[in-house]
Amino acid sequence: MAELGIMFSGAFLAATLLPGGSEVLLIALLSNSPEAWGALVVTASIGNTLGAMTSFYIGHLARLAKTPAELSSGKHTKGLALIERYGVWALLLSWAPVIGDVLCLLAGWLKLPLIPSILMMLIGKTIRYLIIAAAVLQWLTW
Repeated sequence: MAELGIMFSGAFLAATLLPGGSEVLLIALLSNSPEAWGALVVTASIGNTLGAMTSFYIGHLARLAKTPAELSSGKHTKGLALIERYGVWALLLSWAPVIGDVLCLLAGWLKLPLIPSILMMLIGKTIRYLIIAAAVLQWLTW
């Protein structure tokens, strides 16, 4: 199914530091194939989580280049405060615009545990896609 490949690519790219709107893509694909909602949600969740793991890995590599003082100032301050306060639980917000990418990057930089980080990202992203899918399917049945 070509839609799944498109959904995976869009979700993956949207979760990296590149701009993208996987939600809009999901809405469009659901409008054309509402019966494929489950496969689209799973595909989007996995693609978006793998994209977030790319940011996590980049953050891990950035540890070699950035000092704690450099990363704790500027635009990373709110994300760093969230992760320092809540740890991997903050990654439930990895789906959120703007801050989500920063959280994934900082989680890698802070060397948060890999498996719990992946699980929190996957849970947060899946819940977001399920809510979007439910709203679209409800709207289509009106």
